[in-house]
Amino acid sequence: MADVTARMLALLSTLQSGRSFSGDDLVQRLGVSPRTLRRDVDRLRGYGYPVETQPGPGGYYRLTAGRTMPPLVLDDDEAVATLLALASLGSVGSSAEGGIDDAATRAYGKVDQFLPARLRSRAVAVRASVETSHQDAPSVPAEQLGELAEAIGRQELISFGYRAAGGPETIRRVEPYRQIHHLLRWYLLAWDLDRDDWRVFRVDRIVDLRRSTTGFAARPLPADSATAYLRAGLHKAKHPVRLVISAPTEAVLDAFKYQDAEIRSLDPAGTEVSVLLDSWHWLLLPLAFLDVDYRIVEAPPEFLAGYQSFARRLLDASNS
Repeated sequence: MADVTARMLALLSTLQSGRSFSGDDLVQRLGVSPRTLRRDVDRLRGYGYPVETQPGPGGYYRLTAGRTMPPLVLDDDEAVATLLALASLGSVGSSAEGGIDDAATRAYGKVDQFLPARLRSRAVAVRASVETSHQDAPSVPAEQLGELAEAIGRQELISFGYRAAGGPETIRRVEPYRQIHHLLRWYLLAWDLDRDDWRVFRVDRIVDLRRSTTGFAARPLPADSATAYLRAGLHKAKHPVRLVISAPTEAVLDAFKYQDAEIRSLDPAGTEVSVLLDSWHWLLLPLAFLDVDYRIVEAPPEFLAGYQSFARRLLDASNS
């Protein structure tokens, strides 16, 4: 019975990825015979899981949406990861009622109710033992994120009121394409119909969101990804700095945790950092805390002049 249970959990965990799998693929992944696979699929159906099967060449097994909600099946690592993800999401925001952080906090207290009995004690232990420090950030309504997601998926035009930083509220009509979570903020990448161009909107500044039944033809994204486009916009007034630091990557990651930096390990004791800065001053504090040697490989001339001037002033001050 234990072997059957383990097989069923492994099969269900695989199918819950949402992909379609051929019989041969599942047989190899699970280490079972085709006959055993067919029996296990029949068992899943008997438990209420809607497994769709397409026989013959090009056939597949796929878990489809059903009318009932059987127990949530996660392995031990997935259960812990789910709880920690909810705890982390719940710690970021303003705890406003209806916010995604508020919803995550409520789900964090309930998820063990939907787990099989063998995982409930682990879930309870994780909930009782983990605390997360609160980080202030604008709260975004969970319902609004869901509405945007559906509009994106169905390619529906939307309109909303939007108040940019320091500006008046305007009415925007857009084709929505992606939602982005970046540095504790939620963004929407959309094609602005009135401005005939791509725009990125802070979701926490969107009000009176309205979906239309009018659809639109998808456009190619303006960059390799929505995140890449957002970062390029956020950094368009910043300057690149590249340096090599004589420290392990783990230490460098910790020192630059508040910078949007690309960090690459060169060897166990060397790390390359590429970061975009709007002022040369932002580099001083993380380097001071690292207390190791480093070499600036690339920086604007005015940044290099700033570092040299600061170094002279600091040396003069320490010798006085």
